[in-house]
Amino acid sequence: MTEFITQLNDFSIQVFLLISVIILKFSLAKFIDINPWFIFTLYCQKLANKVNKPQHSVKQKQLSGFIAFIITLFPVAIILWLFGDFIVVTWLWHALLLFLALGEFNLRESSQEIAHALTVKQKQLARATLAPLVLRNVDTLSPMGLCKATIEMQILRYAQQYFMISCYFLFVNPLAALLVRLLLEMHYCWNRKQPSFNAFGQSIAITLAVLQWLPTRLLAFILMISNIGHHFIASLKNFASAFFQPDNNILLAIFSLSLDRQLGGVALYEQQKIRKVSFNSTAEAPSVEDIIRTSIIIRQINYFCISLLIIAAITSIYLY
Repeated sequence: MTEFITQLNDFSIQVFLLISVIILKFSLAKFIDINPWFIFTLYCQKLANKVNKPQHSVKQKQLSGFIAFIITLFPVAIILWLFGDFIVVTWLWHALLLFLALGEFNLRESSQEIAHALTVKQKQLARATLAPLVLRNVDTLSPMGLCKATIEMQILRYAQQYFMISCYFLFVNPLAALLVRLLLEMHYCWNRKQPSFNAFGQSIAITLAVLQWLPTRLLAFILMISNIGHHFIASLKNFASAFFQPDNNILLAIFSLSLDRQLGGVALYEQQKIRKVSFNSTAEAPSVEDIIRTSIIIRQINYFCISLLIIAAITSIYLY
């Protein structure tokens, strides 16, 4: 296998590793629950409990958040960078970094469990399944609200934990992909949508907004192209108007047109109401069937991107 890989150029090796790791992690997810970030998440929670005190001023919280961000990210980056120099089998090290960086391949199953629970009128089970996957409070969500939150969770987690990680793996390097995932986990723990982390999470939120800006727009462009013949003009307008905004609204705006359903709106974080932008508000509210449709659309995007990468890798080999 090592001999085969050495015959490929750099880009085709990365594509080969990406597809191999996706297949491996997808297969393992059917038998075991893979969550290598549990300990790191616990560390972030404990760190925030120590330094993000309610009695501190906004400036103090911002400074504490910045220092927490620096002392968490940079030592890990330096250690992994130095350790990588001692690795003899480079492709195996890159595969390991990608395996850790990619998201868990159980979102589809979790979404199907939520859909099934809503179908049989078990709202509490649906809420309990959704709660670990989102930041918002789900205790008071109606069936429609649960459907909307599940759909948004699917597309945003796919954009962040799969699409963006893959982009950094392919076009920067494997260490960058892992560090981006590190930033994501910090962002999930210290998210500014939660009032208690509004100031503390500022540094990580700004950094991540910069890093995910281009991959998010690339995914939004793919979604827009898939809407040809179905709300394409509206998708194009949304793409143009939200292109330079420093958030993920462009994804939700275009995906709401792909589903032809409402998305966005009011959400509760730490029991406080936050009014977010509503998308495609003239359409029908999402239903259980739309959760399944979301999984299908994401799977189709996956197949399209992988096919495109295979073609690009083969072309690069011949050109090389």
